[in-house]
Amino acid sequence: MLFPSRLKKLSTNARLLNQIDRYAGAFACFLLTTLRRLNRREEEYRKPNKIILLKLAEQGSTVLAYDAIQEAVKLVGPENVYFLLFEENRFILDLLDLIPVQNVLTIRTKSAATMVLSCIQRLWQIRRIPIDACVDMEFFMRSTAAIAYLTGTPIRIGFHAYFGEGPYRGDLMTHRLIYNPHIHTSDTFTNLIRALEFPAREFPAFPVKVSGDCVSLPPMIRFGSEERQEVEQLVNVESGNMEGPLILLNANASDLVPLRRWDEKNYVELAKRIITTFPNMRVAFTGSSDEVAKSERLVQSVQSPQCFSLSGKTTLRQLLIVYQMAEVLVTNDSGPAHFAVLTSIDVITLFGPETPLLFGARSPRNHSLWAEIACSPCINALNNRQSCCHNNVCMQMLSVDLVFETLCQIIRKRAGAWNKKVLARDQ
Repeated sequence: MLFPSRLKKLSTNARLLNQIDRYAGAFACFLLTTLRRLNRREEEYRKPNKIILLKLAEQGSTVLAYDAIQEAVKLVGPENVYFLLFEENRFILDLLDLIPVQNVLTIRTKSAATMVLSCIQRLWQIRRIPIDACVDMEFFMRSTAAIAYLTGTPIRIGFHAYFGEGPYRGDLMTHRLIYNPHIHTSDTFTNLIRALEFPAREFPAFPVKVSGDCVSLPPMIRFGSEERQEVEQLVNVESGNMEGPLILLNANASDLVPLRRWDEKNYVELAKRIITTFPNMRVAFTGSSDEVAKSERLVQSVQSPQCFSLSGKTTLRQLLIVYQMAEVLVTNDSGPAHFAVLTSIDVITLFGPETPLLFGARSPRNHSLWAEIACSPCINALNNRQSCCHNNVCMQMLSVDLVFETLCQIIRKRAGAWNKKVLARDQ
């Protein structure tokens, strides 16, 4: 399946989790801030020997943090870099292969009680290592600010709301950075690591120039011949043993931000146009195990033997193999758009309530579409990714014509890699 079921359950209760973080998290930050001020001891700054990065959720963001993790590795060595995250999100981090697997510490999320107990266990483990610095890579989540403080690390780096530039999360960081909503998220993550090279007293001033360019792309994943053959067989069976280039449609959006959804009718129309224009192509809908029924419904609406569903039929690793096999993926701004960077597929990413200027995958194979209307982006780190909007006209303005035209341009560029007979007619 695309996302583990437990992570899906967390996403489904996103509004509840936000409320818990807003109230319980804010109270915890206030309480710990009071404790810190009563026991504040200023220590002479020194560069850390061991670093732990704190980024609990969103595997797509882990890909965007690739350069930041590399910076941490350069600073103290891979054996001295640790990472704390939810258990469901470690897969992509392991694939990036930047730090030892034993340095990846996970929090179980089967239930609220399990989560709290697991978090306490990890904090105890961190304190016993011990670690010099904690970098909170969440923008304004209150709970991670509290966790960062409870690690006991003498250096804590994270964002601070000086004059209300973001949700309250207390005064728990030694290095208090101002969140800059005008630079790409990859640069934001990297700057958090670079802050380790400066004394805490110098902040919020931060004399580091933003490069504005991707330093390096994550390497493409290599798959074994046996696992690739297994996935190829799966795709062939699901497609009725039909041959031809494969186009993938991810007709889903994270429940954390439902405004990012592109209408299902658009996906159906897009699939029909692809099949009509390129009769030798196959179109597959992807999704989690919870989306099997929806994907099957979309396939039935397309009414073509060239269209089939892979929803719930692959593991995440197998899905990445499918990406490697396919030509183009069409998806909203979500995890798959970033996972695809690890493969050779071209991706059309549909942006609406958020902007590709901050969250677009920095890859020559990523093609971001964004209407750039006056109210977009309405979701950002400063409002804790909440919006009062109930009508995502920003997504509705991305027409099927625009997406199909972009897809055809990509197909023309990639056509040299396959038989020219694949093209039904010259566009």
